[in-house]
Amino acid sequence: MSDTETTGPAESRTPAAAPPAPVWWSRPAGPQPAAGPQPAPGPDAAAPPAVTPTIPGPRYDPWGAPLHVADAGRPRPVRRWTLVAGGVAIAVLAGGVGGYAGVLAERQASTRLELPQAGPESGHREPGSVAGIAATALPGVVTLHVSGGSGGGTGTGFVLDHTGHILTNNHVIAGAKRIYVTFSTGESVSAELIGHDTGYDLAVVKVEGVRGLKPLALGNSGNVRVGDPVVAIGAPFDLSNTVTAGIISATGRPITAGGDKGDGSDVSYVDALQTDAPINPGNSGGPLLDARARVIGINSAIRGAEKSGSDGQSGSIGLGFAIPINQGKRVAEEIIHTGRATHPVIGVTLDMRYQGDGARVESQTEGGPAAKAGIRPGDVITKVDGQRVHGGDELIIKIRAHRPGDPLTLTVQRGTREHTLELVLGSANGS
Repeated sequence: MSDTETTGPAESRTPAAAPPAPVWWSRPAGPQPAAGPQPAPGPDAAAPPAVTPTIPGPRYDPWGAPLHVADAGRPRPVRRWTLVAGGVAIAVLAGGVGGYAGVLAERQASTRLELPQAGPESGHREPGSVAGIAATALPGVVTLHVSGGSGGGTGTGFVLDHTGHILTNNHVIAGAKRIYVTFSTGESVSAELIGHDTGYDLAVVKVEGVRGLKPLALGNSGNVRVGDPVVAIGAPFDLSNTVTAGIISATGRPITAGGDKGDGSDVSYVDALQTDAPINPGNSGGPLLDARARVIGINSAIRGAEKSGSDGQSGSIGLGFAIPINQGKRVAEEIIHTGRATHPVIGVTLDMRYQGDGARVESQTEGGPAAKAGIRPGDVITKVDGQRVHGGDELIIKIRAHRPGDPLTLTVQRGTREHTLELVLGSANGS
């Protein structure tokens, strides 16, 4: 039975007005079912009751999922000053945070600044480079500290053999009462003087009980040519293990050194190798090395700048001189074997006051090499093996560049005639 069906006689009734719909729900869309019999509309029929308009919102669907949304009413308008205040607050907050972040970043950057830099590399260097030569030779180079009645000094030397013999300059150890040798490792031991020679300015000392000695290889100074690269190692001004480099500036450069005693007994005569490798006081006795780390000379003397101070020392101006190793080797061998060296001689006395070109013979030793060759007093020797000599010092230097027993050719000026004479060098003990 329908809810709109009646059982009594039909009569006209005014249907009761339906209550207004709640604001939180709405009727289903479409035609609404009649609540009862509806009278036909007539001219006098009352107007249907006004229906209260509903606020738009979600519709209720009895066949769908229930809605759990409460209508909070119309949204309230946001005032302009609220937006402005909010924007200002956000800007201030953002500025503060940004400023703090900037300060923090600056502090971190100032404490962790890293500049571009090359990474670690292998310590290997080519054997022919200065670094390679130094690495090979340094273990065999020593620094000598000497003390004596007149004070002390510093010089350099280098190891000759595994038994502990060390070659240096005579003027380094002259007058020494105590000699100490310091190796490149820093180890220091006392040394004993084996022998020395003033004329060659060479000396040999020996250390005992030192293991792992590194003798330096000896080259051949006869193979040296002008322009060859060289490396010098020494202790200039007591700065041990100092390495300098340069070239051979000249060969066969006649120099004399010493002469402090005034009687000529301490003068050394050297047919030297000249180098521009910086050599200073303290380099004396150190090795001059070729590109294969072989000793070709013993650094011995320098031509310094004019002395301007009171310390009596002058620095290098690029004029250094080394005793050729061929000469140094012979002298060292003789000193090791006999305690002294021999000098080659021609058996004459020279007039050192002669001002002309060449070396004038003042007298000769009877039965000596010169006498046997036919040299007479008053002869002027102008050449040795074809090389010009300009004074007595140069003649001595050229002769001492040879060994006793070597043949020699002398060119002699006698009056207006020139003679070429052959002789064999004699021998004399050195000092």
